[in-house]
Amino acid sequence: MNFRTILILGALSAFGPLAIDFYLPGFPAMAKAFGTDEQHIQLTLAAYFLGLSIGQLAYGPIADRFGRRVPLLSGVALFTLASLACAFAPNLEALIVARFVQALGGCAGMVLSRAIVSDKCDAVGSAKVFSQLMLVMGLAPILAPMLGGLLVNTWGWQWIFGLLTLFSALCGAAVFLGLPESMPAHHPRQPLSGALGQYVRLFKDPMFLGNALTGGIAMAGMFAYVAGSPFVFIKLYGVPAEHYGWLFGSNAAGFILVAQVNARLLAKRGPVFLLTRAVWVYLAAALCLLAVSAMHPAQLWPLLIPLFICIASLGCIIPNASACAMNGQGARAGSASALLGCLQFSVAAGSASLVGALYDGSAIPMALVISGCGVLAVVLSQVTQWVRRTRLAH
Repeated sequence: MNFRTILILGALSAFGPLAIDFYLPGFPAMAKAFGTDEQHIQLTLAAYFLGLSIGQLAYGPIADRFGRRVPLLSGVALFTLASLACAFAPNLEALIVARFVQALGGCAGMVLSRAIVSDKCDAVGSAKVFSQLMLVMGLAPILAPMLGGLLVNTWGWQWIFGLLTLFSALCGAAVFLGLPESMPAHHPRQPLSGALGQYVRLFKDPMFLGNALTGGIAMAGMFAYVAGSPFVFIKLYGVPAEHYGWLFGSNAAGFILVAQVNARLLAKRGPVFLLTRAVWVYLAAALCLLAVSAMHPAQLWPLLIPLFICIASLGCIIPNASACAMNGQGARAGSASALLGCLQFSVAAGSASLVGALYDGSAIPMALVISGCGVLAVVLSQVTQWVRRTRLAH
């Protein structure tokens, strides 16, 4: 796969995280503009999450029926128009609706980029490309809040959505001019009426489900970190709010670095080998994090070391789990990608809620959820590989 295609797919993959992280600094200004509080502004985030979950499941069967290019262009166009509607929303209700529609368009890039990679690459090649796409996925949480805060302070929160409109329009032009149809002509076009059956068959495939959930459970650990780290860093250990981004960014940098190392290691070791080893690293670091949290250290740095290793290891786990799940899906790659994203997102979003439910004024809830994710990821990985070995033996 050439650099131009990877660059376009990376931009499309960034739609989801960018539309989340980019506008977070605008919450106070948006609350003031609409005469409400930040809790009500968070409904716009909930609407976006809902749209991502529903939209991913819809795009899969559509992509398997009509190919990748037309649904992708339609989704990018929808995201562009919805972003413009967000910028000119007259009230909070209109903004919530526009954010929901924006997510329906944005998840096209997330689903179809994975399907396009699966169309063009084998398991090893897919893992390499997914690792390279992690570079964009990792950069978004670092750069987006900083740029979003600058736009809010300089021109107002509406410019965040204005820039998203411009970004998505440029992506649409790049897809139209530089991304041809990737679905092989000989692949049978799956009828939309069989969409439910496709999902049922994927649920019955232990290799797909096991790898998808391994990646999803590991990703859930990242969501637990995202949900719990502001309290742990800022409130519990007194890190200034303006310095939080540097700590968050350093962990994201570890994630990016390991993803790029993973891409190089795949030349010698396949994604299965790397995945089964990386989940153990994640578990060991997570258990160390839990043990340190239970000691209630007076300083933050003892927590930062195992936490950094946990987040960094995801740069190996997530791309390899995705590649293993998508391997061999062929004509149903769109549906497989949609279900993969929906499963991973749903499981991961639940972990963030669990951190809040377990809140006790310490770092233990965050560490406990991350550790639980580590245990489940190892168990799922081992069971999946046992199924794989059993199939190969027969």
